[in-house]
Amino acid sequence: MLSVSLVAWGDDIRSLPAVEVFSSRYSLLGAADTANEGAVGQAQINTRVVSRTGEVLEVVPGLIVSQHSGEGKANQYFLRGVNLDHGIDFRLTLDGMPINQRSHAHGQGWADLNFLIPELISSIHYRKGPYYAAEGDFSSVGSANIFYADTLDRGIASIGIGQGGYYRTLLANAPKFHEGQLLYALELSHYDGPWINPDNYQKYNGTLRYSQGTNANGFNMTALAYSGQWNSTDQIPWNEYKQGLISRWGSMDTSSGATASRYSLSGEWRQSDADGTMKAQAYVIQNYLDLYSNFSYVANQQFNQRDSRVTSGLNLSRSWNMAGVGKEAVNTLGMQIQNDNVFNGLHTTERRVRSATVRSDHITQSSIGVYAENHVHWNDWLRTVSGVRGDFFRFKNLGLSHATNTDKIGDFIASPKLNVVFGPWYSTEYYYSVGSGFHSNDTRGVTAGPGFTGAAGRSQGLVRSFGHEIGIRTEIIDGLQSSLALFQLDNASEIVYVGDEGTTKDSGRRSRRVGWEFNNYYKASDWLTIDADVAFARARFRDAGGEGRFIEGAVEGVASLAAVVDHGGSYYGSAQFRYFGPRPLKEDNSVRSDGTRTVNGRVGYRIDKNTQLELVGFNLFGREDSAIDYYGDYNAASINGGAGPGRVFHPIEPRTFRLILISRY
Repeated sequence: MLSVSLVAWGDDIRSLPAVEVFSSRYSLLGAADTANEGAVGQAQINTRVVSRTGEVLEVVPGLIVSQHSGEGKANQYFLRGVNLDHGIDFRLTLDGMPINQRSHAHGQGWADLNFLIPELISSIHYRKGPYYAAEGDFSSVGSANIFYADTLDRGIASIGIGQGGYYRTLLANAPKFHEGQLLYALELSHYDGPWINPDNYQKYNGTLRYSQGTNANGFNMTALAYSGQWNSTDQIPWNEYKQGLISRWGSMDTSSGATASRYSLSGEWRQSDADGTMKAQAYVIQNYLDLYSNFSYVANQQFNQRDSRVTSGLNLSRSWNMAGVGKEAVNTLGMQIQNDNVFNGLHTTERRVRSATVRSDHITQSSIGVYAENHVHWNDWLRTVSGVRGDFFRFKNLGLSHATNTDKIGDFIASPKLNVVFGPWYSTEYYYSVGSGFHSNDTRGVTAGPGFTGAAGRSQGLVRSFGHEIGIRTEIIDGLQSSLALFQLDNASEIVYVGDEGTTKDSGRRSRRVGWEFNNYYKASDWLTIDADVAFARARFRDAGGEGRFIEGAVEGVASLAAVVDHGGSYYGSAQFRYFGPRPLKEDNSVRSDGTRTVNGRVGYRIDKNTQLELVGFNLFGREDSAIDYYGDYNAASINGGAGPGRVFHPIEPRTFRLILISRY
């Protein structure tokens, strides 16, 4: 066990009380507010066997990260019985910068993680449910706060090659500069995949950060740059594949693909003393996406979604210790301001040549969130965390193609929270949590007018969620961290903007998820670590309507089992099993996906104390499962003269290997 010193409270793992670390996972006994909260460090992140950047988030127990298109596209996320699409209801941040993009051309909450460099991540702090006052928009199901390191123990030079045209190079270091550290990193990568029409994904990533001081007292300034372009092999029709009419690696439209970029400047300042802590974060982000897709498979029905935006914001928080209340008490006040200036559009195209504009909009979406939180250790066995946040949103849209979609609307929501923690007794704590949360809706849906054919009426600006759960966290067995949570999450309405159609969709129906999660992290010996997680959720509409009460794409059972072997000698390795359970693809449950099972692994050899060679393998048993499945209308006339509706799927990739040489200097 390694003891680490962290500051008190707050909304990131760097601001927790002094805790102990079992190998690479933080122990949050005595610090966590709920049974579902957790944190992992770089050592555990480094043991994950991932084929794409976004999969590092599968360190969050119960979270599935998948892909249905080209490598550069934002991932598809599933957690707690919710198909999170490309990010709605799962809040992601990097050092306080929001990753989810509001009112995005391809769907609300778009969260593209391709700009991340995993080797720079110092820790990930995850939470689930609407129980945390510091977490605002998109956090009803959960959140993951990602933190980059201010410095590196040693420089990193890495080069990897593999099947499917894979190569990746990384150069990173953090030399001393004046009175601080200057962290820099450059990543270049390419991947074709197994597809008949190669992805030809080319990615360029750069990071530059200057920092001084410590996590308690210090500051940093960071510049990030990302550029990517790729071809897309999207989902293909299941029936035609089973009849042998299309290859498993085939494409229905070889001109699909995209270009994307992200550039940001951000800064953080922290100050701590005997009275408490202060933190300020500011950021400016420029995002761009030019995406071409064809889900109907008709040659002249490809569509183009373009999104260009500048997001700016400011986060402020102040915590101070209170005397005379219980054994220990801390109050926190915080404010989060964000503005998105967005130009986006939906266009019909054929082989990336525009034929018409369906809609074009200039969106200005602004918000201010204020929260207060009170932590009290009343005695040795009882502590409470009570809080409330209020969020005001201003939705403004200028319909560039349809003037009647021009409007300005405001909305406000208040979200109370309460967590009660009992214990520890015999290294075991018990939790009860209850709280209200929300997500914002796409501005185009909130301001929808009759000028756009297909609009299903206006969506409400802010959609409320309500959850509660009970849980237990224990370390009664030496080396074993276990937690069990039983939860219920209600949504006032399953309302989304359907980016693939350019329309709003308001089910007008309440929904409920009920489920449980059981997570275990076991340091079995000096050389063996086992990580085992399993979760189940039942998702249903609470109101009648549609074709039934099942919620399309709602994940039910998920599980993962990982083992890491490292005795400190020349050889080391890890293996990881992942299970993504079946989902209903129609509301009447008449069509369901199959489950997906994969095993990935890694074997490494330390050439010397500074150099190591790794062989990484994916889908080691060569299973032919789906990465993701949908049900919808399509026209496969180009194959068999027929048309949908029917099941479509994107396959997981075949058995693939990569060889990586890593030098630390």
